[in-house]
Amino acid sequence: MKTAIVTDSNSGIFPERGRELGVFVLPMPVILDGKEYYEGVDLTHEEFYQRLDEGADASTSQPSPAAVEALWNDILAQGYDEILHLPMSSGLSASCATAQGLAAGFDGRVQVVDDHRVSVSQYDAVLDAVALVGAGMDAAAARRELEAGGMDSVIYLGVDTLKYFKKNGRCTAATAALGAVLNIKPLLKCDGERFDAIAKIRGVANCRKRAVECAVEAAQAMRAKGFELTVGVASSFRDPAEAEAWVEQIRAALPDMSLHYEPLSFSVICHTGPDAFGLSVSRTLGR
Repeated sequence: MKTAIVTDSNSGIFPERGRELGVFVLPMPVILDGKEYYEGVDLTHEEFYQRLDEGADASTSQPSPAAVEALWNDILAQGYDEILHLPMSSGLSASCATAQGLAAGFDGRVQVVDDHRVSVSQYDAVLDAVALVGAGMDAAAARRELEAGGMDSVIYLGVDTLKYFKKNGRCTAATAALGAVLNIKPLLKCDGERFDAIAKIRGVANCRKRAVECAVEAAQAMRAKGFELTVGVASSFRDPAEAEAWVEQIRAALPDMSLHYEPLSFSVICHTGPDAFGLSVSRTLGR
């Protein structure tokens, strides 16, 4: 049985990295001033940040059903027997439900995973899928395994500005203005279904510190259940030195944990803006 693994670029896996992993990547669309671009294909992070600085109206969209079906058909035409498709969490995007509906027309040859993962935790789920399939598991069994462990993951996310939350209707103009005056940085938590604010902290340094403390607490709780864990680190820092400092801060707090860094995807940055920072703690499967 030859099984292909598919994910979308919200995972932080772009086409080049996908080829290294042996994974097919569906680029996520981002709309800037009414024109559609595809992350990792015709728009770089640097270009995206510049357009945001210039005041471009940015929004996200899910891949078109036609694009999803075309990719699946192309993969099957290449000689694969089945497909294991890992979209972003159904709690955060309609792309999962769309893929599930389309899969019904493929007679069981496409298995769509709804494991409630997003961004770096989705990246880890893809690595788990590679390991499970590599060990001989078929797509249906791998889907069940991934979904069973999907909620054993948590993400903490901090933002530098409330400007983009205001633009997307996630906070009022008054709240955004007050946050700017008082240097308030919200810390968000996602357990798979949505991002909720769990703290409002003065200053970026304090917000990062609290995010790491929360991750350490989460790791301790998951380890008590006997889980093998990995840490995903992400950011939309423009300065590579800032990204490296963020990684080292987390590495110092969790020195014995497997850790990887990926840039935040455009679909997340549309809501957070540049200079956001996050990390996930996730149970690993099959690795």
